[in-house]
Amino acid sequence: MTTETALSEAELCFGHGYIDAHDEAVALVLAAAGLDPHTGAEILDQPVAQDTLSRTQELIRRRVEKRLPVAYIIGHAALGDLTFTCDARALVPRSPLWAVVQQHYLPWYPKRLPTRIVDVCCGGGSLGLLAAFHAPSSQVLLLDVDSTALSLAEENRDKLAISNAQCLRMDLLEGVGDRSVDILLANPPYVDAADMRALPAEYQHEPRLALAAGEDGLDLVHRLLSEAARVLCPGGVLFLEVGNSAPALEQSYPNLPISWLELPEGGHGVGVLLQGDLHERALLRH
Repeated sequence: MTTETALSEAELCFGHGYIDAHDEAVALVLAAAGLDPHTGAEILDQPVAQDTLSRTQELIRRRVEKRLPVAYIIGHAALGDLTFTCDARALVPRSPLWAVVQQHYLPWYPKRLPTRIVDVCCGGGSLGLLAAFHAPSSQVLLLDVDSTALSLAEENRDKLAISNAQCLRMDLLEGVGDRSVDILLANPPYVDAADMRALPAEYQHEPRLALAAGEDGLDLVHRLLSEAARVLCPGGVLFLEVGNSAPALEQSYPNLPISWLELPEGGHGVGVLLQGDLHERALLRH
């Protein structure tokens, strides 16, 4: 039985950076062989060592029996141009906001290079570090209330040798100065109570703190919108991911002119708000 067949027949959930059993099988086999995750088809004609086969079987067992996300099994995950160390201290990197970063925030922030970028609820740091990588002259702050997740972000920063990113333990944006941020990247916990109860087993291995956000998925988003209005510079932009909680956000803030993005690599519930949109009337709840 091939690795792909074993994964296909196990009724797994492929929601952590791999679209199907084939993609997961490739990742597991490359990891078992100790090969670079970007290795191409040039290896297909090479013989497979017995120890590689044994390691592959063990990785399959962990994936199928324990329902671990592949990224936790192999210890890394790619997002955009970078590959990050990945473990259960933080969510597996998968936010569709990476496409916004690689598009240099266009057309929403067209005037100049951002001076300060903030990745709030940064987890393992993938979005903020990707932002720092693509804007080396910008100051990037990676913020999270969870010191465990932040330790992973620091490890990724150091491994990638990114010098313009700072990791700070902070409850949302409480320590960020007024009118000091040009770009705010926000992928906060946004899973509502119903979705939390229905999550596949793979998601149960991720930190609950980074997922659960109350009955409607907006427990942190309410605070975040108010704090974003305070910290964004004139002309600043908030990019916000709320996934399935997007309808609840629209219902809660009927005057909030949020634009929902259609990103080239997919993803849903990703919105953009300009600093001028976050005024007092817009933030009145329904």
